[in-house]
Amino acid sequence: MKVGLFIPCYVDAVYPEVGVATWKLLKHLGIDVTYPEKQTCCGQPMANAGFEKQAIPLAEKFEEKFKGFDYVVAPSVSCTAFVKINYPRLLGGKTAQHTGEAHECETAKKCMDVVEFLHDVVKVDKRLGTFPHKVSLHNSCHGVRELGLSSPSEEHVTPFNKIKDLLQLVDGIDVVEPKRHDECCGFGGMFSIEETAVSAQMGKDKVERHMQTGAEYITGPDCSCLMHMAGVAKKQGLDIKFKHVVEILAAGL
Repeated sequence: MKVGLFIPCYVDAVYPEVGVATWKLLKHLGIDVTYPEKQTCCGQPMANAGFEKQAIPLAEKFEEKFKGFDYVVAPSVSCTAFVKINYPRLLGGKTAQHTGEAHECETAKKCMDVVEFLHDVVKVDKRLGTFPHKVSLHNSCHGVRELGLSSPSEEHVTPFNKIKDLLQLVDGIDVVEPKRHDECCGFGGMFSIEETAVSAQMGKDKVERHMQTGAEYITGPDCSCLMHMAGVAKKQGLDIKFKHVVEILAAGL
């Protein structure tokens, strides 16, 4: 299978090490992965701000860049969720703005978060890297409720967590979860801008619950949530570190 690696703009600009770790891990597992050059933002910021029409040209470009792959994999649950859930509505069956041709959205069907891809498609079951630390797992809202990376606490279903399943393949790691483990950290994209005080308090509460586990690190599948909590921790002078889940999976390989 051919995999196209999508690195969202904020990962590329702020956390390039996450993109490198994703590439490194996929290659280690023998995946035929390609990084298409000149890829851009998926359009999520514009759409979340209420300017969906401005997101359509970016969605069209995304379709063009990744149409030849069996899977499109990204280390970002929010961007992946945006493509999977919103692209069919923005592009499916509609006339493309620039080409004038109607087409069905293809990338939405094959776009996956890296955790989802490794767990459900590759079905990784061998030992990965080494990370001898206690880690508190953050379950991002998009991952829980839109991509199904873990079971929502509000639903009466058998508990599962694909992120934790993968982390258990890392030697030396001690994975824990905080109280109210799938409650929002307060980032929420535009929410953190429009409701700054509420967002900051939610972030503070979430970081404190993570720290109550005694963990050295907070990890999760979305840099945006980690970025928000890291900002809160820095302002509060809290001694806790942050690392994307794929960095831990690739550690020591």
